[in-house]
Amino acid sequence: MTQPHGIFPMLYAFFDADNRLDRTAFRRQVEVCIASGCHGIAILGLITEVKALTPDERETLVRWAVEDIAGRVPLMATIAGATLDEVRMLAASAEASGADYLILQPPLGQRPSSGDLLEFYSTAMAGIDIAVGIQNAPEFLGVGLSPDEVGLLRARHPNFTLMKGEGPVVQVRPFVVSQGNDFPIFNGRGGLELPDNLLAGCAGMIPAPDCADIQVAIFRAIKAGDLAEAERLYAQVLPYIVFAMQTLDVAIFYGKRMFARRAGIDNAGACRVPTLMPDPFFEAALERWTAGFGPYGATR
Repeated sequence: MTQPHGIFPMLYAFFDADNRLDRTAFRRQVEVCIASGCHGIAILGLITEVKALTPDERETLVRWAVEDIAGRVPLMATIAGATLDEVRMLAASAEASGADYLILQPPLGQRPSSGDLLEFYSTAMAGIDIAVGIQNAPEFLGVGLSPDEVGLLRARHPNFTLMKGEGPVVQVRPFVVSQGNDFPIFNGRGGLELPDNLLAGCAGMIPAPDCADIQVAIFRAIKAGDLAEAERLYAQVLPYIVFAMQTLDVAIFYGKRMFARRAGIDNAGACRVPTLMPDPFFEAALERWTAGFGPYGATR
């Protein structure tokens, strides 16, 4: 498999009226993302409400994603567990289900030192046969590794071949410089600073799916050397991204509703993590910042 690159939308978990995972909505989500040109699919990140999913539900979403993708694009599955045993179990299940890449998070509910985190990752990676990465997101997860620690982990594990950063480009760029071109580094944060991340050497981005179709167009423009077009498209999505990235709850609650509307998904409102309720002020802001987006994948 070639090195992963491009836009890998981190999928939502949709729930039905009985608070069960919604199979139809999930399948539609995968289809519109692939049809819009996304380079891969990601699952079980923070935007997937992973902390509110049972281990069985996480396994179900990976299995569904593999079935619906059907080999058309690669799948990244984030692995987050409270204990090393839980991480090993989830990793083995995702690998057996057919995920192409696993992205390890720090242990849920804990803030180990960076040295302890390195050992946690190292022990988990020892039992994984496919390509594996880490989510280095100290702003969101409370702990992370330094570039030197990432290099040490790479020296131990040849299958540690990618990383998802999660921070301003000024924080992610040192990892790009230190690790070289053979170690793809992605950023997230909803696609904030997308052009600068790509110009800084990131392999791609892992945003929510909300406007990933437009972000695919930005990626293509950058790779074609058309910076003016990339900046035009980025200016179109930036106000919405800033709105959505105020908090994780806002990103899930309003982002899921907006994406569902654009993608033609009936089930839009059910969330497990957010404590938010619809607010006319924020509904109006959401409409204002996304009015020009149109249906998912529409020509702009």
